[in-house]
Amino acid sequence: MVVVSETRADASEEADPPSAVRERAEAFAAEVVAEAMGHPVQLGNGGLYVRGLLEQGERKSLEPMVARLGGEADYQSMQQFLAVSPWDPVAVMRAVGERVAPEIDVEAWVLDDTGFPKDGKHSPGVKRQYSGTLGKIGNCQIGVSLHAVGAKGTVPLGWALYLPQEWCEDKERRRKAKIPEDVEFETKPALGVKLAVRAAGWKVRKAPVLGDQAYGDNTELRDKLHAGGLQYVLSVSPETTVFSQQTNFLEPGPRSGPGRKSNHPRPDRDPEQVGRLIARLREGQLKTVTFRDGPDGRPVKSRFMFVRVRAAHHWRGHDGRGRWDKSAAEIPPREEWLIAEWPKGKSEPTDYWISNLSPSTKPGRLARLARLRWKIELDYRQLKGQLGLDHYEGRSWLGWYHHTALVTAAHGFLTLERLRPP
Repeated sequence: MVVVSETRADASEEADPPSAVRERAEAFAAEVVAEAMGHPVQLGNGGLYVRGLLEQGERKSLEPMVARLGGEADYQSMQQFLAVSPWDPVAVMRAVGERVAPEIDVEAWVLDDTGFPKDGKHSPGVKRQYSGTLGKIGNCQIGVSLHAVGAKGTVPLGWALYLPQEWCEDKERRRKAKIPEDVEFETKPALGVKLAVRAAGWKVRKAPVLGDQAYGDNTELRDKLHAGGLQYVLSVSPETTVFSQQTNFLEPGPRSGPGRKSNHPRPDRDPEQVGRLIARLREGQLKTVTFRDGPDGRPVKSRFMFVRVRAAHHWRGHDGRGRWDKSAAEIPPREEWLIAEWPKGKSEPTDYWISNLSPSTKPGRLARLARLRWKIELDYRQLKGQLGLDHYEGRSWLGWYHHTALVTAAHGFLTLERLRPP
């Protein structure tokens, strides 16, 4: 067996013989797939599929993997196992997460999405849509993912296939792709929240959830994470509105006219965009903070501003007066951190984040978390470049989830291999 990645951080160290690596890979695969599979054929195919992903080879789709496995794997049996067999991919994901996460010193959970370029129109969820992977609009599927990110590595905690509205409404396409009847249209942030809330019930260290503007600008996502007891540091656009720290929420005075008296406190000023708020504060409140170590071991620093604000998205205007959205659970709204990075030499901040971390959180931790999301790119690079995350060629909804779960298992094994003592 030839593993597709170095099993030691220092390639100059003496490597284990292939037979030893293979034994460990088989043991790990058996451990994590057993959580979802009880039938001997399922267990055997699960182990073989993980081995196939770890073997060297350009394509990690089913046919070339079976060829590389020689006579040990049967194509028809493996295809049935992948596309139709009713084993639970979430159980595999959970087993991998609970096995790997304690070893990587988890610092954050990262929500993101990635494109799976496709030819044709029959793969579930495929359409012409924007993909960050392609850097443009192209024919692809979009997968939402949650990853635990730590000082010693990363591990995916969940995958969700985004199903566009047109797919949800097309009964024939749904039937051919075997999409379950209870699957309805959900936005990418809605899918991401479900992944985070589900992982919060596992034996995996909870950590602040990070995400780009597509997730941070979604106020429902922030509310659901907060309500679920999850912390977050989410990127937001400069147009996001908040109440400044100086805002006072006043009890309403006596009402002389007709109608019901409001019992809700009212702010003494309007909310404002975070970009304008930071510009108004100017550069006097900036702090130079080290947020990570560079590749040469030298500290990487930048200038940040940390301001306490209150969420404003439940506030609405009505006939020139303010009123509270009836769905708002917190009155006045919760306090949060507004974080802005304003590098030296720039005329304005380059990035903004909103966070519900404790008021006592140190600036260094806030800045480190805000800038930690880049590690997800390392995950995608290995998952796609080495383990064939985007090589699944089937047209089965369940098959996509089975493939991503088994790729996660292969990724988890490689992470543990790199952490093994010499």
